[in-house]
Amino acid sequence: MKKSYKGPERRKFVRLNCVTPLDYKVCKKTTIAKLLQGYIHNISQSGLFCKIRQKVKKNDLLWISFDRTTLGICTDIEKSVLIHQNGIVGKVIRVVPKGTSSYDVGLQFITREEKNLTHIFPKFYFAAKGLEK
Repeated sequence: MKKSYKGPERRKFVRLNCVTPLDYKVCKKTTIAKLLQGYIHNISQSGLFCKIRQKVKKNDLLWISFDRTTLGICTDIEKSVLIHQNGIVGKVIRVVPKGTSSYDVGLQFITREEKNLTHIFPKFYFAAKGLEK
């Protein structure tokens, strides 16, 4: 039996319940040409939670396409979300298998203002800082 959490709310952002069909592509060489389908469960400022049939891994990138209303909701709650070809790009941060044929997947929105987590800086960064040789 699964225990339900009874402590204080740990989520950073409020979830907006939203059951909406979606189309998606896993951004890998072997799957980018396949258009797959699933459903959104909820949307928050940082991402969305959806049910899909394709097995994905943590840190995979997905391109998600849905109706204009849902796309508008995403852009309203996260102003810097990366929009590409009438869809958004998200990074898989959570995968929960549901039976043998579906997965609950948490996606974090990729934004136009991603932090440089690699600590690799382009040449113009050093030029702007006056550190170029």
